[in-house]
Amino acid sequence: MSSLYLMVTITDRNQQRRFLTFYQGYGAEAVLSALGRGTASSEVLDYMGLEASEKAALFSVVTGEVWKEIKLGLQQKMMIDIPGTGIAFVIPLSSIAGKRQLAFLTGSQVFVKGEESALKNTKYELLIAIANQGYTEMIMNAARKVGAGGGTVIHAKGTGMDGSEKFLGVSLATEKEMVFIVVKSENKNAVMEAVSREAGLETKAKAVLFSLPVTSTAGLRLAELPPDLEAGE
Repeated sequence: MSSLYLMVTITDRNQQRRFLTFYQGYGAEAVLSALGRGTASSEVLDYMGLEASEKAALFSVVTGEVWKEIKLGLQQKMMIDIPGTGIAFVIPLSSIAGKRQLAFLTGSQVFVKGEESALKNTKYELLIAIANQGYTEMIMNAARKVGAGGGTVIHAKGTGMDGSEKFLGVSLATEKEMVFIVVKSENKNAVMEAVSREAGLETKAKAVLFSLPVTSTAGLRLAELPPDLEAGE
């Protein structure tokens, strides 16, 4: 049995293509990239002999076995431990909404389905929907109908996704939106089913949806209180 993880890599933008090519060699072909900016202080940069740079955040799904190989390759081939090269980490997935989406996200990696999540009894889940640009409201309207709150949108671009049409009937090598929604664990399946039904692969949004367990939260206390307590009665 395999475990699935969301792998996040942060590196300089000029290193982005190098990392993409490296990951494709391990079967991690479906990668989304978003742009960012480094925030290290000038004193730290001066000490390490670095310059402030524009960053790229890469998101992809890997199995536990592939991550072990990638981690070793990152250290030995990409020299990721050298300051300024980048950082990579993984977060366990709890579920993916559909077999086609699973096949697309894992690509040529060998995945044998086991238990849903490496983390049990989490109170919340983070749902991530990857969709065509301009369909955030379609996704959020579907999610709100079954009890979800607000969401956060990150603009991204699909890269290294030549096989997307084979699996999904749609190219992901265009501008995309990643919609992040935190929901209660007991509502996760209902929200995923609603989004898949109203904004999924059969719609113009072409949303691919998966979830991550959330171990702790702050800022959601009022959402957990009964209405009479919220009103201070």
